[in-house]
Amino acid sequence: MSQGNRGKASASSISVVELRISQYLRAGVLLSAAVILVGLAFFLILGDSGYPGRTFPAHLPEIGQGLLQLKPYAIILTGLLMLILTPVFRVGISILVFLKEKDYLYAGISLLVFFILIVSFLLGKA
Repeated sequence: MSQGNRGKASASSISVVELRISQYLRAGVLLSAAVILVGLAFFLILGDSGYPGRTFPAHLPEIGQGLLQLKPYAIILTGLLMLILTPVFRVGISILVFLKEKDYLYAGISLLVFFILIVSFLLGKA
């Protein structure tokens, strides 16, 4: 295979991967929007957030418990968390794609960005 054909094949596989990633991002945004809308509908139907007074879940386990109990505010928060995690998923996939393409510089940069995102979540006490 000549150098030109190999470059075309590589560019074609990258564009296929980029198309697939964009489809996952779109699906993530639509799914999170649907979850938020379900939570909003529950809130409007019940007229209550599911939590007494001005108390709301502040940590992931509390949100998970509220989600299992179908509390509207917890459902909305779950949708928001899904929305936040969608681009993080994209960075994680990018690491794998760059490693597959043997582009170690961009894989390292993506890994650094992924690490920064994870540390920021942990420091944010989610």
